[in-house]
Amino acid sequence: MAYDDQNIFARILRGELPAIKVYEDDHVLAFMDIMPQADGHTLVIPKTPAETLLDLPADAAAYTIQIVQKVAQAIEKALDAKGIVLMQLSGTAAGQTVPHVHFHLIPSSIHELGRHAAQMGNQEKIAGFAEKIKAAL
Repeated sequence: MAYDDQNIFARILRGELPAIKVYEDDHVLAFMDIMPQADGHTLVIPKTPAETLLDLPADAAAYTIQIVQKVAQAIEKALDAKGIVLMQLSGTAAGQTVPHVHFHLIPSSIHELGRHAAQMGNQEKIAGFAEKIKAAL
């Protein structure tokens, strides 16, 4: 299947849709999930067009996971998180809802997580968490 360049993350990368960004460089973007499973839920995406982890070239995957680690460290510091759930859902059968490879960083206990993509979060509250995370980067 060909990559759908009209998916929501591709549109965010092109600046067509807004995002509450916490980190960006030439290869990766990290931004707040607008339907968070816990306070501080952050997404990290490569700028390389790839639908699933298996579609992502190895060099882009390696670089992206380095940024995942960097952002996770900032979340821990900024929000005094005691643990971070890292999720990567590859394919619709696995629960992937946006056809662009992405990593979820969720500061939470696995036993306290809300349902994935269940309800819109308070955008002002989300933006406040973003500012704390950016300051920790």
